[in-house]
Amino acid sequence: MNKPIVIVGAGLSGLRAATLLNAHGIKCKVLEARNRIGGRVLSTSDPNSPNLEIFDLGPTWFWPQYESTIANLVKELNLEIFDQYTKGAMLVERLQNEPPKRYMLPENANVGSVRFRGGVQSLINALADTIPTEEIDLEMRVTAIRLDKAGTITLEANSANGERKMISASAVILALPPRIVARHIEFSPSLQPNLITNLMNKPTWMAGHAKAVAIYDRPFWRESELSGFATSWVGPLQEIHDASPETGSGALFGFFGIPAKTRTELGEDKLLKLVIDQLVRLFGHSAKNVNAVLYKDWSRDSETAVEEDFDLLKDFPSYGQPQITGGWENKIFFAGTEASPHFGGHLEGALQSAEQAVFEIIQFMNNPE
Repeated sequence: MNKPIVIVGAGLSGLRAATLLNAHGIKCKVLEARNRIGGRVLSTSDPNSPNLEIFDLGPTWFWPQYESTIANLVKELNLEIFDQYTKGAMLVERLQNEPPKRYMLPENANVGSVRFRGGVQSLINALADTIPTEEIDLEMRVTAIRLDKAGTITLEANSANGERKMISASAVILALPPRIVARHIEFSPSLQPNLITNLMNKPTWMAGHAKAVAIYDRPFWRESELSGFATSWVGPLQEIHDASPETGSGALFGFFGIPAKTRTELGEDKLLKLVIDQLVRLFGHSAKNVNAVLYKDWSRDSETAVEEDFDLLKDFPSYGQPQITGGWENKIFFAGTEASPHFGGHLEGALQSAEQAVFEIIQFMNNPE
């Protein structure tokens, strides 16, 4: 096998697949449409203090007591983690003109979510550090994948300067949201109709959501014995959590409960004003003294969402590996959190699906018939 395995997507799943292939001495190449690695992992800092703490605008937590794959990888990479802050009361806001209710949760109510020092980007960076730099090409948008009669795979990709590139591959790992694959990549020969239907029926995790992080000098709500956890039927945020680092500044993050179309109509400035108004209602006048508000609307990220993703997911969909038959069998493999049958929507699912894709490739290499 003299041609590399080409991985499309440099998110968590794509990078993990690359590290595993390298560990087995198998050549690979990672193509990423964005100008950064990480995919839906997006950790950033306060623009006014870029050298200070990092905050997550994508996934935030994992649960080591249930998720052994990521827990073991964290140990292997010597990453630092800490427990999500949950001490104190939660707040529930039911009506606009009614003060929020305060509730003490039972001690065993929290399921032990854990965060990364330096954000989830620390996991992404640690994986990337194990991959030779020349194996990752950024700003390379794959537009077509072709399979000729001799079994040769060629990917077509557009670079940042508009130049069209042709890349040969022995196999392809599609570490992308399934709907992005179905909508944005042309296959020749075409994928079977039932596979296209399967891909389009897998909602992209996070794609309909937006997230805001309000950053403060200190986690002042803890002084009032509040955990920072709140739920709201009023909005615009429907669920809020403490996003503070272990020491230093304070932060609250929340998920929006209003649809993507409404968020677009309101505009970012109006939305963020509504966010601060809500935080003041919930946590008091100190919430006005915000240093910065970070915002990410994943529905407007063209590398994440298609139009079918604009509706908010209310629960975890039933995900799993798409079934590939015909000429593309053992030529393309799927990875990513939507390809995980048990941990779809979780970082754990992204990692497990990468392991599964690499396992299948190695199995085929050893038994090509």
